[in-house]
Amino acid sequence: MLYTQQLELLKTRGLLIENEDKANHLLQNISYYRLSGYWYPLLEDKEHHKFKSDATFDKGFSLYKFDRELRLLVLRELEKIEVAVRSRLIYILSHENDPFWFLNEKLFKNEWSHTRSIKSLTLEYERSDEEFVTAYKDKYGTKLPPSWMTLEISSFGTLSILYSNLKPGRTKRSISSSFGLNDRVFSSWLHSIVYLRNVCAHHSRLWNKVMSIQPTEPKNTSNQWIENNNIANNKSYFALCMILYLMQTINPNNSIPKRFKSLLAKYPNIDVHAMGFPLNWESEQLWLEK
Repeated sequence: MLYTQQLELLKTRGLLIENEDKANHLLQNISYYRLSGYWYPLLEDKEHHKFKSDATFDKGFSLYKFDRELRLLVLRELEKIEVAVRSRLIYILSHENDPFWFLNEKLFKNEWSHTRSIKSLTLEYERSDEEFVTAYKDKYGTKLPPSWMTLEISSFGTLSILYSNLKPGRTKRSISSSFGLNDRVFSSWLHSIVYLRNVCAHHSRLWNKVMSIQPTEPKNTSNQWIENNNIANNKSYFALCMILYLMQTINPNNSIPKRFKSLLAKYPNIDVHAMGFPLNWESEQLWLEK
């Protein structure tokens, strides 16, 4: 279907196109399908794709821009969380065992999962062209480097699986407790962070997304958590709260609440309830600006 035909289709469904040249340009560079996810909340009759009387192309594009900025905000914080988790895991397990602890199958619950993790680490090592890896390869060949090198180039997904597969015990608990969580909840949160990162990195819609992987709700926490427990753990509000909780350990003086509220002020038409935000969320201690 031509771009002009796509615009005509939208108009027949009741969407007001304020600037057809701009709309045509956006369809060419973003695509009808990607933008359609942001038009969906503007539909009055979702079965027959009929828009509300006040629905406009620019309102849908505004949702798209908000979502893009939200993903960038989230990715910025996830990077800090990933680096901190990677560092803590490597340090504690290397000191409790040895630099090559990740190769020791006795430390892990599931042999099959451990074998798959080592295969993933080996592939990541073979593909890497980092200077420190190249130097190590020149000297030692295919032998995997110590954990502070091997896990530095591993995906966070592989790291998450390694942690989850560790046998229960003091070492595993010491890693999770350093972030204020028990090991079961921490494993679940790592898995959710991997999923959340993939959503953001692949430019998928985030703002009103129903997450297919939901983090476990913590019962007892050593850091500040949300007081309102009657919230869904499959919406972006919970994901943002999860980030705020972990950042109390990693960067207690973070500016996430301030930056998120500024983002909402920039896009006043955003319905935060569609993101899972409850009433009075701004009064939660977790969301108070520092």
